Amino acid sequence: MFADYSMAELTSIFAMQAFAGLILFSVFVLMALGLAIIFGQMGVINMAHGEFMILGAYITYLTSHIFSEYAQNLFDIYFFVAMILAFIVTFALGALVEWGLIRHLYKRPLDTLLATWGLSLILQQIYRSVFGAREVGVTLPDWLMGSVALSESIEIPINGLFVMGLTLIIAVGVALMMYRSRWGCQVRAVVQNRTMAGAVGINTEKVDRMTFALGCGIAGIAGSAFTMIGSTGPTSGQLYIVDTFLVVVFGGASSLLGTIASAFTISQAQSTMEFFLSGSMAKVLTLLVVVGILMLRPQGLFALKIRR
Repeated sequence: MFADYSMAELTSIFAMQAFAGLILFSVFVLMALGLAIIFGQMGVINMAHGEFMILGAYITYLTSHIFSEYAQNLFDIYFFVAMILAFIVTFALGALVEWGLIRHLYKRPLDTLLATWGLSLILQQIYRSVFGAREVGVTLPDWLMGSVALSESIEIPINGLFVMGLTLIIAVGVALMMYRSRWGCQVRAVVQNRTMAGAVGINTEKVDRMTFALGCGIAGIAGSAFTMIGSTGPTSGQLYIVDTFLVVVFGGASSLLGTIASAFTISQAQSTMEFFLSGSMAKVLTLLVVVGILMLRPQGLFALKIRR
């Protein structure tokens, strides 16, 4: 497999694939952070998480068209507006879904899986009816175009650097919110002992709704970032949902640190193997390794320690 390449070529290949893996890692982290909050903290299997991501991508697509048609002089900043709108819309839809559907299915994980899978099909059909079956793409501002040359054979796209910077900011923000804020303390209290949390005055229903909505809102931001690396279609979210669940379970369902470590490991492995093997074979090998590790350590890389 490596015999056909010189040492210099292999170095360049591994460097470029490592950076491609970092971009994939960024999308995985943004998707998995929202899913880790919903699945890890609430025990809800949200099969519609990918559709929330694609909703954020479609909002970014619409925002780019509106700015290009009616506010061309402000086009350079449209992406920041799109991310804010994507978060607000997906957050609001997540709160509505939790109120109308999810709150009736707590402690029934199989029912939440079936219900959210049905919701994902409904959302896919809505996207197909509104935006069409064909994939669409966004026009990036000039400052996100181009690349930074590290050497004659290694170039780093600027939009990839932006996605990684965005991921870092959101990951730090979520960590601070979960471990340094009053709301995060309430979330962890509800996770550890819902009855006692309610007894000391915590509104557990409000915490549940805000937690689910926040996870969906982060998925919306992930959708905005997704438009930089791929085209958007009604079923694009389903291409990432399996990998995202794999990231969350492999890292430890209740651990943000485990989610980030798992996303890095899986994205780098897939990116490197996809260059030398087919994409499907890379996924198969990655899945086999992850399943093998989970058989030895079923709680994942990082497990939340709770006194019982």
